Amino acid sequence: MTRVAILWHMHQPFYEDLATGEHILPWVRLHAIKDYWGMAALLREFPDVRVTFNVVPSLVVQIQAFAEDRANDRYLAIGLSEAASLSLTEQEFLLANGFHAPVDRMIRPYPRYFELYGRRSHRASWTTEDLRDLQVWHKLAWMDPDWLANDARLRSLVLTGRNYTEQDKQVLRAVELELLQATLPMYRQIAATGRVELSTSPFYHPILPLLCDSDVHRRSHPQTTLPEKLFARPGDAVEQLRRARAMHEQVFGSAPRGVWPSEGGLSDDVIGLLHQEGFGWTATDQDILARSLEQPLSADALYCAYEVGADGRQVRCVFRDHELSDRIGFVYQSWDADAAARDFVARVRDAGRRASSAPGRNADGEAATVSVILDGENAWEHYPDGGRPFLRALYGQLQAALDIDTVTMSEAASGPARRLPTIYPGSWINSDFYIWAGHRDDHRAWAQLAAARLAFDRRAFETCPERRAIAWEELLIAEGSDWFWWYGDDHSSDHDAEFDELFRRHLRNVYQALDEDVPTELYLTNISSARGSVSKPPPRPISLSTPRLDAPSSFADWCGAVSIESPAGSMQRSSGGAVERLRLAVDRNRLFLRLEGADLRAGVAAGRFAFDLLVDAVDKADPVRLEILPAPGDGPRWTIGGDAVHIAVPFVTLRRQAGDPLRATLLVLDAERRVVEQHPPSGAIDLQVPSRHLSAIHWRV
Repeated sequence: MTRVAILWHMHQPFYEDLATGEHILPWVRLHAIKDYWGMAALLREFPDVRVTFNVVPSLVVQIQAFAEDRANDRYLAIGLSEAASLSLTEQEFLLANGFHAPVDRMIRPYPRYFELYGRRSHRASWTTEDLRDLQVWHKLAWMDPDWLANDARLRSLVLTGRNYTEQDKQVLRAVELELLQATLPMYRQIAATGRVELSTSPFYHPILPLLCDSDVHRRSHPQTTLPEKLFARPGDAVEQLRRARAMHEQVFGSAPRGVWPSEGGLSDDVIGLLHQEGFGWTATDQDILARSLEQPLSADALYCAYEVGADGRQVRCVFRDHELSDRIGFVYQSWDADAAARDFVARVRDAGRRASSAPGRNADGEAATVSVILDGENAWEHYPDGGRPFLRALYGQLQAALDIDTVTMSEAASGPARRLPTIYPGSWINSDFYIWAGHRDDHRAWAQLAAARLAFDRRAFETCPERRAIAWEELLIAEGSDWFWWYGDDHSSDHDAEFDELFRRHLRNVYQALDEDVPTELYLTNISSARGSVSKPPPRPISLSTPRLDAPSSFADWCGAVSIESPAGSMQRSSGGAVERLRLAVDRNRLFLRLEGADLRAGVAAGRFAFDLLVDAVDKADPVRLEILPAPGDGPRWTIGGDAVHIAVPFVTLRRQAGDPLRATLLVLDAERRVVEQHPPSGAIDLQVPSRHLSAIHWRV
């Protein structure tokens, strides 16, 4: 008999900005209505199948916020807004973000949605009816396929196809809330059967070995430029684990027996902490086992449980079959569902045969156990019908197999176990930590985190308990793995800037809660101007203009300027900021900014708002922060002209000359000189100072 243990890892980054309450990206809500409920509910059809769901606590917190209808989500708000009342900016946001789904699997199957997709691709004009249909289809395409098949309201909307009404949107919202509210209870219900185990991860999904000691990265990358002893906070790792246990017990009614360490990250230090905190099992990738054993990995060595650790601080551990896990994650999506399930089951059988044929394998009753561990949500948008046909075929064939038992991870880790006194430090990706600590962007972020952690040590107990608690929460969030995942040249997405800005915002919130000055660099992006070691040249100048500053300006004054609206998906206050629109112009000597906002002119005149310009040295040392004073005078100056606030900044003040790169960020401050906004909301004004021989400037913002 061969045993197979499947663990579905349910995780999304922590998207909420605690300072504003905004959930920056919509993926928790969208995956909740498409994947999280359905993945658990599906198990009700297969009473003999046993699996494990690993539910990350920071994901639980976000699902709760959406289920209780208290999450501030711009994507949701614009999707629910009356289509005829959408502003131009909101329409642009909807068009930019209304097609975030794989085209072949989630857009093309619906004729009207695919028609709208083609309309955007060809830059066609949009009617109110088009916009409303897009609002409906973007959400409808993400609806759980089983819920959709059984809900008359959703079936009716699909059959209607087009020309939806505002009432249709409200019906869809009601279904969305029902699904969100059913998600966590479904996990508790299915776990109560005893056939499904629920495990946990550290609360905000940090890489535990790097929290314990960032020098662990040197084991596989001894030439790293990450400063030595930069971060070593095992107590923070303990806090993340204890919070995870408490949250799990509160939501699901019992303590978790096991923990999937974020990204499979383990080390000897982490094993000791898991033992100390009473966790019975953990898991990671097979390549970690191979490097720990220092020998090629046989089926006999892989398909069994281990007692990892020494000196009485051991924890049971299983190691995932890398290939089988990745076949579900990346290969079977293009296969026929039944054929894919047959292939998987055949490979499990073969693994069991190879392991069982080892000499002495069955002498002590040790059964071959194949561990399959992967993300539980990200693969399914690339499968037909949300992966449901494949999962039904897979569970059905496993349930029918007489020579295969499905087991939970606790069962996989129980029984006879081999000894592994020490474990090679690494993750389930390349058996190292390069993705989170290898690039110079990672190094900068780790240095910022370490500095904020030291500031907390220095100031926490001089701060009132309420503000100390805020600072501590922000630190724990900033320790999460997801910020570092998107730094460097390993991974990139359409939302790198949002992740970067949110990480730095959490650290800024730490300093502000401690009543400490925020380091200037936390207002500047950590993302290199290029991915990798070779820098891209700054843009070539191609346009110039000199607007009037002290009088109402005409269209001609700013016709050569570039307008910065908040980019699609970027963070902004739900109530609107002081600066609602920013326009930029430049001549050979100065950078000009035109700031517009309903309350801005009165606020500036009354001293409620002030401005600083933060100038990144780009290729030099530290950034420069310049106070912008009222005109007249030398240096950066502001003046009120007509319906806007105008700012002029001489390049000579910035110590820049023709041909030099310039990267700048405008900071908006309140009366106490606390930063309340930055513009652009993410990224920076990025240009090359024009030469005498050019008549225009090319912008990159």
